[in-house]
Parts: sequence; structure tokens; C-alpha cells
Amino acid sequence: MGRLKLSYKRVPADTTKYGEGYTLNSLSREHFQRFNESVPGLGDISRRGQYTQALVAFLDPEGFTDFSNQVDSHLVVPEFMKTYLSWIFSSISETFKEGETEDTVRIWGSLPFFAKFLGDGLLFIWDTEYSGGASGIQNIVLNLLDVTESYKSELLPTLKKSVSKPPSRVRCGIARGQIMTVGDGNDFVGSCLNIASRLQKLSMLSFAISRRGIDLTRGKRAPKEFVIKKVELRGIGKEELVYVRKSELEALPAKERKLFKEP
Repeated sequence: MGRLKLSYKRVPADTTKYGEGYTLNSLSREHFQRFNESVPGLGDISRRGQYTQALVAFLDPEGFTDFSNQVDSHLVVPEFMKTYLSWIFSSISETFKEGETEDTVRIWGSLPFFAKFLGDGLLFIWDTEYSGGASGIQNIVLNLLDVTESYKSELLPTLKKSVSKPPSRVRCGIARGQIMTVGDGNDFVGSCLNIASRLQKLSMLSFAISRRGIDLTRGKRAPKEFVIKKVELRGIGKEELVYVRKSELEALPAKERKLFKEP
């Protein structure tokens, strides 16, 4: 999906146009025509989309770009990715586990039905039909918070012993809404995807949730950890309501705190 391997040959350029000594790449006509709308692997993009009520989360290791640009990065990036991906999928699944027998595993709500690697971060999508209502959605949010926190406390100390300058934390943005399949159903579009992507890199925070369709006032834990603020999200709106962590908001520089207004 998305990869195109073409066979190039160097051929002399038109001397009347470029002068002597110039060469160009040459492709067979068949290879040249391979570059078309099928490259992303979406399938039949004229197919009518199917809708799903979803909760989406973007998780991004902060500082991954600098990490992958270090000297001889080819020696450290694969090792980091193998460890990190194995850890994050295991961590997410374990937070939902309620119990198990020899043949079955009981879970709270549901696991993500879709995951996609985006070059540095990961996109996870839940179908909220199977998430257990409002309390189940809150559970997803709190579980993801626990996962991002455990990166710093559990995985990062181990990574520091095997690779140089590993990402210092995992940032997470969460939103809820309707998504639509594209093509054969292997990818999705929807405003909640854009919102979660923006929230994942909101100011200097590591965790932010769109208030739309997500109520964190239930239970004992969430109200103590989160407050609602009004912020501007580029390309989304100037008065978006978001949940942010109290501790992170209070730790922001004064200039950054001014971006978060009272509803």
C-alpha cells in the first residue's frame, strides 16, 4: 500500500534543448502509467462509504523526528520501533482486560478495530457501539492516559539503556464523531480524525480530549484529573471545548496558559 517500485534508466537528454552531457531518467510506458490513484491502496474509491460512530486517538512519541535523525539512525530506529510497537499494543490490550480463562479473555468495553502507523505516530479507532456507553468511553480515555503515563515510568527507563535519545513521552489526542470508509474500507475520513490529530499536538500538553460527545464528569477519578477549557484549533474552530489535565495546564508557561480560556 502506497509503495511504488519503478525501474529507471539513464538516457541522453535532447542536446538541442539541454546541450551536451545532460542525461535524464527513463521509464517504460508501462512503469510510467503505474503512478495513478491506485498507489495509496484504497481500492475502488468511487464506492459508497460506510459510516461508523467512532472514538479516535492519535498517539505520537514526542521527539521521534530528532531521534530518527541522529547519527546512524538505521541502527537504533528499528530497535526502538520493535520495542515501542510491541509495548503499546500490549499495554492497550492489557488495560481493557478484566479477566481470562484458558480459552477466553473478558474485557471492559472493546478494543480498537483499526490501527494505522503514520510515520511517527499511531492512529487507533474504536467503534463506540461496542464500547459500553458513556462509562465505557470514559474508560477508554482513562486507559489511554494510563498507557501514556506508563511509557515514562516503565518503558522509557528500559529504552534509555538500549538507544540514544529515545522520545521523552507519548502525546495523545482524542475525539469522538462519525467516520466514513474510503474505497474498499481500508481507510477513513471524518472531522473527528482531524480534531484528534490537532489535539495530539496542542500547545505543550501531552494529553487532550475533545468534549464533543465525551463526558468525563462520571466516576471519581476523571473530574479530579481534568478541567474543561476553550481553545482555538487550527482548521476546526476558535471555541472548541477540550478536556486537559489540571497538572499539565498549571505547569505551562504563562504565555501558553493564556491560550486556554474559560468556557
